[in-house]
Parts: sequence; structure tokens; C-alpha cells
Amino acid sequence: MNTSFAISLLKALPSVGRQCQLRAPSIRLVRPFSSTHGYASDAKDKTRQIERQILNAQPEQAADENSAFSAITKMMQGERSRTTQNVSRDYSRMAESLEAEMIKQPYADRSPPHHLHVYAHKHNTILTLTRPNGNPLLSISCGHLGFRKGHRSGYDPAYQLTTHVFGQMQERGYLLDINRLEIVLRGFGQGRDAFTKVLLGNEGRNVRGLVSRVTDSTRIKFGGTRSRKVRRLG
Repeated sequence: MNTSFAISLLKALPSVGRQCQLRAPSIRLVRPFSSTHGYASDAKDKTRQIERQILNAQPEQAADENSAFSAITKMMQGERSRTTQNVSRDYSRMAESLEAEMIKQPYADRSPPHHLHVYAHKHNTILTLTRPNGNPLLSISCGHLGFRKGHRSGYDPAYQLTTHVFGQMQERGYLLDINRLEIVLRGFGQGRDAFTKVLLGNEGRNVRGLVSRVTDSTRIKFGGTRSRKVRRLG
């Protein structure tokens, strides 16, 4: 009687019966040996999608970085190639000039020369021996030999000075280090003729063979300020 009454009551009032129905737990709805498990499977799918997006985005970024790096390297290589081309052109020109000099003078020495400066002033004579870079090795004037005031301007003091300088060059061993010697003349005093006489004489036999060039560096005035009044005696 009770069961028939309950069934008839459910049929008459279905809404009441639905509230009273027992719902099966969610665990029973899942199949025991299924590969997907509800919400956990959805979360895994989302994480996998995110990972795939990240993995797909990284090669693009790397490609962009590589392309930028390659562009920079190409620019640097282009600049280097230009500089190397300019340097190669300069070296080729230098080589051509050296070849021309070798053809003209095949047995000439290419080492930089020492310099012997001869300053023949009207009141004194000064001889200075310098290295190829310009540093002085020896500098002597007529005053170092004991000549004073007006006696320093004559021919004989300049002659004695040149002989003394050549002797000092030989005693100090400078002639062993000198491969080429360039003589630089300045001024038109009496010491100029005296130096030339000693160089071409017996006293300059050891120095004469080292001379590779003779130049004149006398100052020449073109206009400029007014010169001093010429001294006239008597």
C-alpha cells in the first residue's frame, strides 16, 4: 500500500518527486578506465596550448634577433671591406712608388738617414748631428773650441770646428750606426766654404762615403717686415 501510494503521489506531483530524487555522485559518472578525467583534462589541454604558443613564438623572436644581428654584421663587414679597400689602395700606391725607386736606384739603401746640420752664420758656425727622428747626438760651435766674440766668425775657426766634429763622430762610434747621412746647409757665412773644404779633403774621408743627400735650408724672405739698417763702418 505504501509503495502504490508513493508512485501515485509522484505521478500526481512530479515536481515534488524531482526534489526528493537522490543524485548520483560525479565520481560514478566517470568511466573507470577512461583517458580523460573531467576538469583535469581541460586544464592540461589549456597548458599544452599555452606551451605550444610559446614554443611557436620563440623561433620567430629568435629569427628576428638573428636577422637583426645578421644585418648588423653585414653592415660591419661592408665598412670593414671599404676600409680594407682604401688601405689596400694606399699600400699598392706605396708599393708602386717603391718599385719605381728600386728601378731607378737598385742598389740604394732605404734606411732613414741621419742629419748633419751646418749653420753658417756670419758671426758663428754651429754643427749639429741628429738621429733620423730629429733627436740631437752632437752639437758644437766655434765657441766650444775657445774662440770668443768676433773671432768665431772666420774661416779658420769653422775649419777647425769641422775637423773636430768629424773626429768626435769617429771616436764616439757614431759612424758605425750611420748608414746614410744627409747634410743640411743653412746660411752663407764663411763656415759654409770651410765645411765643404774639410768634407772633400783628407779629414772627411770617413764621412764622405756616408753622404746620401745635400740640401739647403737657408731662410728666404718674401716681403715681410723691414730689415735692419745695414751697418756701415767709416
